[in-house]
Amino acid sequence: MALSFFNKNKKAKKSVEKLPDTLPNHVGFIMDGNGRWATKRGMPRTFGHREGAKNFKDLSLYCRDIGIRNASFYVFSTENWKRPQDEIDAIMDLFWDYLSEADQYLEKRVRMIFVGDRSRLQDRLQKRMNELENDSKDFEKMNLILAINYGGRDEIRHATQEIARQVKDGLLDPDAITEETIEKHLYTAGLPDVDLLIRPSGELRLSNYLIWQCAYAEYYFTNVLWPDFKRNEFNKALINYAQRGRRFGGI
Repeated sequence: MALSFFNKNKKAKKSVEKLPDTLPNHVGFIMDGNGRWATKRGMPRTFGHREGAKNFKDLSLYCRDIGIRNASFYVFSTENWKRPQDEIDAIMDLFWDYLSEADQYLEKRVRMIFVGDRSRLQDRLQKRMNELENDSKDFEKMNLILAINYGGRDEIRHATQEIARQVKDGLLDPDAITEETIEKHLYTAGLPDVDLLIRPSGELRLSNYLIWQCAYAEYYFTNVLWPDFKRNEFNKALINYAQRGRRFGGI
């Protein structure tokens, strides 16, 4: 089992970190620390979310440019509805602005995939998400996976319910249920598991993000808050990943 790695927040180097030869197939990002970043600067938390959104746009395109085939980002969790309503509204407005400008990803042949329970989202968001998924379904340059109203436990509950219905209808023998059966009913069906999971902000937990898909992921934690987690910080994470030995339970 891989041990968690905690990268202490050291003074940034002026030199640019060179990318390693070996890159992960799927990188997952927990975009954490936007509110704290703004508070430290005497600004409202919504300002931090705006700056974090800018960084997300840059890093998502950077993933595509350097050859990452799958990049997933935790946009909004099932637990985030507990936040103040004005903060929720600001995040959803930012998400709408992003969707409205997302044609740039289609121009770069990026396939857009949204995972999570969409039923609670605004109709305009759902409609635009469906359009982007349909328009990019055949693109092969990179899979950009955005988790919106997503929770790992909720995803497994949803998959279990679908499997239970098949058993009830006589379409599936309970003894025939395998890990592959479950994977086919997850929101991420057809996508590879996470190889590298990155969480900025100093927190050392998954926070209910892709908990099935991260079973054998390498974890990279850093004190750097998300708006400051720029390309060079990402390169450091990729370098650290390339230095690890992945045995998946073997020798």
